[in-house]
Amino acid sequence: MEKGEPVGQIRLTPGMTVGELMAEWGRSGAFNAGALHRASVIYREMLDDASAVRFFGLAGAMVPAGMGGIVSDLVKMGYIDVLVSTGANLVHDIIEAIGCHHLHGTAACDDRVLRDNEINRIYDVYLPGEAFERFEEFIQGVLGDFPRETRVSTADLLKGIGKRLDHGILASAAEQNVPVYCPAIQDSMLGLQIWLFSQTHTVRFDAFADMKEIIDRSFSAERAGVMIVGGGVPKNYILQTMLLTPKGFDYAIQLTGDRPDLGGLSGATLDEAKSWGKLEGQAKAVTVYGDATITLPLLVASVLEGT
Repeated sequence: MEKGEPVGQIRLTPGMTVGELMAEWGRSGAFNAGALHRASVIYREMLDDASAVRFFGLAGAMVPAGMGGIVSDLVKMGYIDVLVSTGANLVHDIIEAIGCHHLHGTAACDDRVLRDNEINRIYDVYLPGEAFERFEEFIQGVLGDFPRETRVSTADLLKGIGKRLDHGILASAAEQNVPVYCPAIQDSMLGLQIWLFSQTHTVRFDAFADMKEIIDRSFSAERAGVMIVGGGVPKNYILQTMLLTPKGFDYAIQLTGDRPDLGGLSGATLDEAKSWGKLEGQAKAVTVYGDATITLPLLVASVLEGT
């Protein structure tokens, strides 16, 4: 049996930076601290690879938890070329951008009382119902501006929304001309608003137009890398684009709290994706298990520290 290097004992010093802490985790190299350090190395290499198209998958309640600003900044800095998100994150991004706010709450509460007071709960984050009233007014106005004669892709719809906002993920993406795809847009308040609009107006949205765009992008990419926050639909939507190309992703990082042994996609290892041809056999890949509201800021902060 081949023996590895000794496990280093972590040393903490006053005033140390996130990058220095990440380096200490590299010395220990154990468990998910070691995985997070490997993720920082792979992510840095992916961002430095000028030939790589960088995909970013966003699932889970990341925007309500305050993580939307990280994604928006990565777009602004040119570190995301293609973004795929759940509809829920985009809804909450829009809500923040139109001047509403998610509020600190508690998970130890009586949800019946919250319901009586029109407060929606996302674990320990509260969102007043009036935010959705303002969201509906905004979205219905945006939908009214789209042409009735031509089919509009989901990416075009989201870009049109982003152009009406002055900050947030969609605003940054529209400004930087970064496409945003939402393959399960029906599974969100945004999807409900589009359906409501269609009851009295002609709607011509074409979700399959998105597939041609993202697959073409994957096919033409010399190299490709992906950062997956959570899992779900964005994870598979991104990874499956490589099934129609002669190659797979060269870099891949997943931050998830789901277990692999339950068979769910969100917990499935990236090595498993190699069996499908979604990742190259020699791809540099790592999965970090843990709360993404902790691992994502640490990972990005440590990598940005070295720029």
